[in-house]
Amino acid sequence: MSEETSDPEHEVGGQLDYSPVSWREYFDQMEDVSVGPADSRDVFRIYKAGSDGPLLVLLHGGGHSALSWAVFTTAIASRVTCRVLAMDLRGHGASLVNQSDDFTTQTMSCDVANVIRACYSETPPPIVLIGHGVGGAIAVHAASNMLIPCTVGLVAIDVVEGSAMEALHSIQKFLRERPKSFKSMDHAIEWSVKSGQIRNLESARVSMVGQIKRCEAEVSGAVEQAGPVTDEVVQPTEEFSDQSFVNDRDHTASGGSLGGEQSEYRWRIDLSKSEKYWDGWFRGTSNLFLTCNLPKLLLLAGIDRLDRDLTIGQMQGQFMMQVLPPCGHAVQEDKPDKVANAVAAFLLRHKFAEARRETRSSTSDTLRSEDQK
Repeated sequence: MSEETSDPEHEVGGQLDYSPVSWREYFDQMEDVSVGPADSRDVFRIYKAGSDGPLLVLLHGGGHSALSWAVFTTAIASRVTCRVLAMDLRGHGASLVNQSDDFTTQTMSCDVANVIRACYSETPPPIVLIGHGVGGAIAVHAASNMLIPCTVGLVAIDVVEGSAMEALHSIQKFLRERPKSFKSMDHAIEWSVKSGQIRNLESARVSMVGQIKRCEAEVSGAVEQAGPVTDEVVQPTEEFSDQSFVNDRDHTASGGSLGGEQSEYRWRIDLSKSEKYWDGWFRGTSNLFLTCNLPKLLLLAGIDRLDRDLTIGQMQGQFMMQVLPPCGHAVQEDKPDKVANAVAAFLLRHKFAEARRETRSSTSDTLRSEDQK
């Protein structure tokens, strides 16, 4: 378990507090944005913060939601003057779309462009696309295809074509082994931290709400909406086999009893049904990232993530890069302050944003440190 999980700030009566936290603690407002033709509107859930400076469009990873950016949003807003728009991608969180089985790169990228257009008409502020995992791939495609004309910068977090392609064969195994349902939201949050999916309790308490939904036992067996691929296999930080977190219904496949009818919490999307899209997300992403004619930043959970093309590009100075160990794949959740420091330094270096007065000295130190690397 990470240091964040034992923070006294998140303890109640000497025990860690796994209760959910509202999005209101981190964002200014929540909206449901409708896009598309009047007779077939798609609705995307978005969260906003800030009113000045560049617009940071935050795109979450596979299986997560916009709430995975909650703690990061507070952290970046304390460092630079900026606006944030975090959206639930199609099939994720609270977004509702008509063609729920269409997760092509083109469709997902156009979703982002359509939401921005709906929110800011034809005159949005300067935009920096920031994506994690699958969201990073979407950001790269949207920037490369110039779908959002006001885009001035691109940040990709732990999305590398080589390592992602190697991990695809293990994703189904990970999905089969994780719990299918939980007895409560608190149990889901505790599982996410102890299994290593999210290594920061503060973030888990707000972001798991976007991954899990409450449903009645008698209808929970219905076919669920398919969603895009998970980004990488989660490596647990400790052995986790406590079945008290899991509903008895999880064991019906091996001959267990259904038990009585009850409420349970299940994943909002069935990621295993989207396997045919997995390869298309990442193939060619490294080359697109390198050839995108924008200031770029690549943040990684480990140096081993780099593939050959990105290694050469980084040596040639084609983009800024920073490795942020030790953390898991959910980089912006595990280490929100470190990610915020890196993003703030990127924004200031390219004069996209202004530093908050109280953080100017520390941000300057970060910039000097980057210059020495």
